[in-house]
Amino acid sequence: MAHLPDFIAPASFTNAAAALARVQEIYESSIAHLREAMQRYVAGEEPPGRIRAHYPFARVHTHRDSLRKGRNAKLSYGFVAGAGRFETTLTRPDLFLDYYEEQFRLLLENHDCELEIGTSSQPIPIHFSFAEHDHIEGNLSAERRALMREIFDLPDLTAMDDGIANGTHEPRPGEPQPLALFTAPRVDYSLHRLRHYTGTAPEHFQNFVLFTNYQFYIDEFVRMGHEAMQDPNSPYVAFVEPGNIVTRRKGLPSVAGDELGQVPPRLPQMPGYHLIREDRSGITMVNIGVGPANAKTITDHIAVLRPHAWVMLGHCAGLRTTQQLGDYVLAHGYVREDHVLDEDLPLWVPIPALAEIQLALEAAVSDVTQTRGVDLKRIMRTGTVASTDNRNWELLPDNRPQRRFSQSRAVALDMESATIAANGFRFRVPYGTLLCVSDKPLHGEIKLPGMANHFYRERVDQHLRIGIRAMELLREQGVAQLHSRKLRSFAEVAFQ
Repeated sequence: MAHLPDFIAPASFTNAAAALARVQEIYESSIAHLREAMQRYVAGEEPPGRIRAHYPFARVHTHRDSLRKGRNAKLSYGFVAGAGRFETTLTRPDLFLDYYEEQFRLLLENHDCELEIGTSSQPIPIHFSFAEHDHIEGNLSAERRALMREIFDLPDLTAMDDGIANGTHEPRPGEPQPLALFTAPRVDYSLHRLRHYTGTAPEHFQNFVLFTNYQFYIDEFVRMGHEAMQDPNSPYVAFVEPGNIVTRRKGLPSVAGDELGQVPPRLPQMPGYHLIREDRSGITMVNIGVGPANAKTITDHIAVLRPHAWVMLGHCAGLRTTQQLGDYVLAHGYVREDHVLDEDLPLWVPIPALAEIQLALEAAVSDVTQTRGVDLKRIMRTGTVASTDNRNWELLPDNRPQRRFSQSRAVALDMESATIAANGFRFRVPYGTLLCVSDKPLHGEIKLPGMANHFYRERVDQHLRIGIRAMELLREQGVAQLHSRKLRSFAEVAFQ
């Protein structure tokens, strides 16, 4: 027999804040129940039975004429595709407070309906109930750990696949249609993975994300971050590094929890750094390392945070004789030879350039380099970027890759950009790519140590400042028009 928290009955709401308060009540009650039971279990007590608690859900019922004629037609989200029952499980209302409230508000504004909040039938895995610095399971013996599955619910991978995002999810008869791209267990899973891969808590991630494949960029970002913290007029209030090391802006007091940060004994696999603004519109930067597998892994998990944009800043091989080392490439198309997303996003799906991102990146290059018109075209080329999972593609016989790249009209080659863009398309996260030519292998210009060091000193600072400027431009223009309809299908979920 399951031992459950006190049941909180479903209720209907016409106010987003009130609906969110009920979500918080259900979630906090469930988490408190699991944490208390786990603490007793670690202390050696025998549980009264199976310990279980469930996620809250949000649900709407719509009919044929429920979509209001006066709804905000500029937004590509905030409404359901048709009549029916739509539902999703929810988690971490403390983290997603503003996000959930906006989704609730838009649903109520756009539809003549009520929002139902209740307790779902989806159990919360015990691992997802631990607080950020809880490690109490480490005190268990091997025998007690093995018995946990008999007492608590463990993560169930069948409840956290990406069928909704991939467009392959088919509700069973009587099952509601999805309201969001991700179920609560899928979100919780990714939040835990983000801690592992980046060495920072999900709470620190900002809504504008830069990816790079070189530590040089991170070193410069860290320098800029600490410099910003010395400026009492900086729009950023904190800078966070792996280990949750928090530096507050000069003149600001520390916040409870800052003291828990610890320098990690070694950097995580894909370290994350965060320039924080109070409204989470700051900039996160992640060094994803080399290769499409890492690029897919980190974007799979950051996607659950529903960022407003992510952009790849990295180095590439220039494929044209007219390019010079240090030139920029603004991707307007992608050749996908990365192979890591072929099962989730078929190759016949085009990955379009997004005008808002393209214009911001071009304007940022112009602002930072102080070049315009024809002069701008001399240092930045717009074209197709090819991404491969074979770092030594030049060594393949018969020039087959070269022929394909030529046929595709590619102007640059790397290993990550197409993956970042394709996963942005898949998860409805606006994306873009601005690369810097660091070698021209087809034309005899390969990286040599002295030349590479000079190149990095000359270009990394400028390239990073361009990326930061682009994010600032996107933030200033407002995010309402950033979430392009190009990323939404004709049978789309309501949540952004």
